Amino acid sequence: MSRPRLGHGQEPEFLKGDAGDGDGWLDYEFAVVRVVPHVHRESWVNVGVVVHSRTEGYLDARVVLDSGALEGTGASDPELLQEYLASWVAVARGDEAGGDIALLPPSERFHWLTAPRSDVIQTSPTRPGRTRDLAAALEELFGEYVEVG
Repeated sequence: MSRPRLGHGQEPEFLKGDAGDGDGWLDYEFAVVRVVPHVHRESWVNVGVVVHSRTEGYLDARVVLDSGALEGTGASDPELLQEYLASWVAVARGDEAGGDIALLPPSERFHWLTAPRSDVIQTSPTRPGRTRDLAAALEELFGEYVEVG
């Protein structure tokens, strides 16, 4: 199911409302998670989003974990990619299944996840945002940037 893209000057639903004096607003950074099956071609498929709020100690990610959907990325082994993405989410969530990196504080994990790299799993440059609900922002951004199916 394709979601409509936002036009110039339009706000996602989770940003609408009167910010007033800023009470209740949360600043965050996000990056789009990309699969780059052939790094030398510089093409990618968006497969997820990671959201971090330093002030709230929040870090979470949502990625496509269905191997059938991942076949469309052009990766040579969608099932292995699925395992890597699951580990990537474990790091974001601080789950010990993510290894030693997952034990770091949220800000350090976010910067590790979003560091530029030449690998099959990469992220976009980070972007700022404001919301009243970080989990809702994660879902909205996933819907905006990732096409499943």
